[in-house]
Amino acid sequence: MIRDVDSLVLTRSHRIVFAVTALLVGVAAALQFIGGNDVLRFLVSAAALSMLAMNVSTGTEQVGVHLSAGATGTLQAALGNLPELLVCAFSLRAGLIQVVQAALIGSILANSLLVLGLAILVGGIKHGRQRFDAESPRMIASLMMLAVAALAFPTLAHELHTPAASHERALSAACAILLLVVFVASLRFSLGADPEKSVRHAPERSKPVDAWPLWLAVTVLVVASIGAAVVSEWFVSALEPAIEALHISQAFAGIVVVSIAGNAVENVAGVRLAAKNRPDYAMSVILNSSLMIALVVAPALVLLSFLLGGGILTLVMPPLLIAALVIATLTTAIIVNDGETVWLEGVALMGLYGIVASAFWWG
Repeated sequence: MIRDVDSLVLTRSHRIVFAVTALLVGVAAALQFIGGNDVLRFLVSAAALSMLAMNVSTGTEQVGVHLSAGATGTLQAALGNLPELLVCAFSLRAGLIQVVQAALIGSILANSLLVLGLAILVGGIKHGRQRFDAESPRMIASLMMLAVAALAFPTLAHELHTPAASHERALSAACAILLLVVFVASLRFSLGADPEKSVRHAPERSKPVDAWPLWLAVTVLVVASIGAAVVSEWFVSALEPAIEALHISQAFAGIVVVSIAGNAVENVAGVRLAAKNRPDYAMSVILNSSLMIALVVAPALVLLSFLLGGGILTLVMPPLLIAALVIATLTTAIIVNDGETVWLEGVALMGLYGIVASAFWWG
């Protein structure tokens, strides 16, 4: 029975992808521990990370056959943001506070603007106007506005020299705890949301013939996500010499380079789901990823910074970062509010991301 299932489920293309992924991860590990050329380490790690992201994308899609879109998006977002959490934790221990702040905001911007825009563009070009149930995206947008407020008020207190400015660590910790409480409260809604049941204009989709068993889909998803977490650290460590050689500012590196590298999983998963005309799952994966960073990763890092022994991470950010975050959140909320997207909206989101990235080129 097991042999029959394997022969039906794991096609030749699946086996080839698994084999290439294992080979690239092995070579990347060898170069990392032996101490190979920095450029070669960067290229191999990038290739391995891309293949791992492809496996996470496939695993997410297969899990989505068995679970609701909300549960799938939450699971994928949690595993997909593991590289971001680990990279930022190591950076905090080294005292790189500004890099961590830029990477956190940059990850939200990359998901909300670049990845979402690319998914809308690809889906729109391939399938025309795409429709999805707007209830879950609207709720995510509302929670994102709360998270933006939690990030903005410590910054405003500092910039306006209010009495709270002298207690920025305590204020940041209080905001972090409240955000984690909100996240826990939102889990019931996120895990139970299934927009495809209520989309009256979506075509009926039967279970795919090549659907994996749930155990196999979850195994591939978890193993590939853990691998992506490890390889992401190798990728970032190899990227640092390239940043110095190209004379890129630390702010630009954190906002653009590190954030995109740490979110390669969502880049592949969200765009592939949109290309397969599954906009509900694409929206769930991409938007939940941004929300997970704002409600879980950033607050957790604030609290962990008190224990890691490096610098203390506060939510007092550079004002330009907060302004970019507010504009991105409002723009995303407007686009998903009506429950449908066209390719031009994707172009607009990607254009806005380019404007934000350009503003931080010099630091």
